[in-house]
Amino acid sequence: QAQVKESGGGSVQAGGSLRLSCAASKISGVCMAWFRQAPGKAREGVAWINTGTYATDYVDPVKGRFTVSPDNAANTFSLQMNMLKPEDTGMYYCATARYPPCGFVSRSYDNWGPGTQVTVSS
Repeated sequence: QAQVKESGGGSVQAGGSLRLSCAASKISGVCMAWFRQAPGKAREGVAWINTGTYATDYVDPVKGRFTVSPDNAANTFSLQMNMLKPEDTGMYYCATARYPPCGFVSRSYDNWGPGTQVTVSS
């Protein structure tokens, strides 16, 4: 089974930027998605990318601020987060799914990373 691991989390002030990376040990699926979970809240999808077509989609609260894209390293994708808000705070998880269609249903994803913490202060 492919290993997936996130990196790049940290603490920033509102309006700042962070770049998260998701590295997979091998090609583990067509879809790669970012999910996040804030304390006391359910996990929610943030963005996904089709690793074959590079099609992407974002949830409304992050549209225009977050960008998911392939990275220079093989099997690595990044989530560029700009204009961060306190409500973006949470644990961010990378996950891969074998088959399309890509989406934000977490049970469709079978490989998950351990998560990386993002904290945005006001």
